[in-house]
Amino acid sequence: MRDLWLVTPYFFDEADAALQRAVPRGTEFALNDPGPPPDRAPASLARTHQGIAAFVEAAARAGDLPVSIAGDCGASLPVMAGLQRAGHDPVLVWLDAHGDFNTVETSPSGFIGGMPLAMMVGRGDPALARASGLAPVAEPDVWLVGARDLDPLERVALDGSQLHRLEVAALEGLAFDRPVHLHIDNDVIDAADVPANNYPVAGGPRLAETIARCSAFAARNRLCALSLSGWNGRLDRDGRTAEACGALVAAVVAAARRGPGPDPVSPPDR
Repeated sequence: MRDLWLVTPYFFDEADAALQRAVPRGTEFALNDPGPPPDRAPASLARTHQGIAAFVEAAARAGDLPVSIAGDCGASLPVMAGLQRAGHDPVLVWLDAHGDFNTVETSPSGFIGGMPLAMMVGRGDPALARASGLAPVAEPDVWLVGARDLDPLERVALDGSQLHRLEVAALEGLAFDRPVHLHIDNDVIDAADVPANNYPVAGGPRLAETIARCSAFAARNRLCALSLSGWNGRLDRDGRTAEACGALVAAVVAAARRGPGPDPVSPPDR
């Protein structure tokens, strides 16, 4: 199994070339940069998402592990879309300090970055998920891990959903008999170790614990994709957050190589 790396150097429509620093030194990677989206409309973001979905589909069909680095959690939608197109039906394990489970109706701010997990399961406005080529993921197939900063109506929605909720400490004991798309928003780590985030959150696991738990999880499960939502490069003046994110992703990929590996699939009938 090879690990194949893709960097999408954007936070939605904002360029952030620093995201390339999450790739281990000396590792080849592809750059998904069709040009900056003019805005955050679904049709605009879809231009960026199409490249992610195509990359993931090709890697998954070949039995390789696609590793997608981007600035926002919305970029996880085309990762799952690419897996679906390759014939995978994975569970989704989503690490995030936030729920990302808002919709336009529940969000206090209307910020699209607080909605991707809701979009992933077919809640809220379906436009971006459809533009990314995603078929909604069943809620019982989703594990939300480490979320501790929830908006009031978002919490109500999560409580009424069929998503599973865990703390990071329980992650290493989680095992599936299906392939896994592991998505990590770096802010799941305590803000003391990843301060260069737009919305840092204290009270989470420290970097060393997060690496240990995620690596143990990757070693005992069949990862079919890994996606990372990265930091804000403009805030990372000392490079500490980039270094932390790079260490986490490298450790997870190394553990995935030691683990059961991806689940081979036959191309779907066309």
